[in-house]
Amino acid sequence: MTAGSPRCTSPRTRITAVAALAVAGALVLTGCGDQTKKDDSGSSSGATSSTSKSAAPLFAKLPKKYQDAGVIKVGTDASYAPMEQTSDGKIIGIDPDLGAALSKQLGVRFEFTNGQFDGLITSLYTGREDIVMSAMSDTKDRQQGLDDKGKKTGKGVDFVDYYMSGSSLLVQKGNPKNINALADVCGRTVAVQRGTIYEDAFKKQKTACGSKGLTIQAFDTDAEAQTRVKAGGAVADLNDTPVAAYIAQKSGGGKDFQIAGSPADAGPFGIALDKSNSQLRDALQQALNAIIQDGSYAQVLHKWNADSGAVKTASINGGS
Repeated sequence: MTAGSPRCTSPRTRITAVAALAVAGALVLTGCGDQTKKDDSGSSSGATSSTSKSAAPLFAKLPKKYQDAGVIKVGTDASYAPMEQTSDGKIIGIDPDLGAALSKQLGVRFEFTNGQFDGLITSLYTGREDIVMSAMSDTKDRQQGLDDKGKKTGKGVDFVDYYMSGSSLLVQKGNPKNINALADVCGRTVAVQRGTIYEDAFKKQKTACGSKGLTIQAFDTDAEAQTRVKAGGAVADLNDTPVAAYIAQKSGGGKDFQIAGSPADAGPFGIALDKSNSQLRDALQQALNAIIQDGSYAQVLHKWNADSGAVKTASINGGS
């Protein structure tokens, strides 16, 4: 996202920057700390826990692979504030801060790597990443490895759900095109990030628009979609409600955008991982429930003004 970012104060994933790895110019971040990018392409950063392995309460629940490695590799698209974004070469936001809190429960480092959203699930299949934390909506299609047309594109993933979010339309400040619902975009041009459920939503709306039609411009990042709306080349972007609210508040000092209409289609964000990785999935669920119970989860959400999406318990594959 294009907006600025608050500083880390509580133990989450994207807090306290620590170790600079000389290999490949990579910078890693630790346990309550900031995350830093490996190189100019934003290839990687992570968060480590200062908790020793023997002291971490859920370390024994992890597969031996992660116990031995001392790290869980996390794929993310760091262009989605307040969920994740880069600031001064570091990855910060809700997901990194939650990763830092989880690392204290599990006793291993959460190492975040920045990539394009539409390639994150594939990174699980190839083993490049162990999990995805990137404001990814848990959907049945993603669980089953289906694209928006119902075609099989992969073996599917499991989700550990940790946040509830609706969708909101982001329009120019003052709403000059009078967009208040999805139906209002018919016959016009919209902008959206490629590979998201919101691109799928616009495609469904295009069908609903019938003869009026709808032109959909899809971009690699949501920041590009925002720029298109800001310039007047598109009437709206569709986004997660906390993300849209953050953009409207921060971009141009609050003078660039506003949310149009009311949030809709609430659903869970989930940590995604390969279906074969059930032991790690269950350990993550236990760790999430632990940070919900000890209050560190609530501290993370409150810090980023995202309390409204809090869940009372972490579930598995709860999306529809």
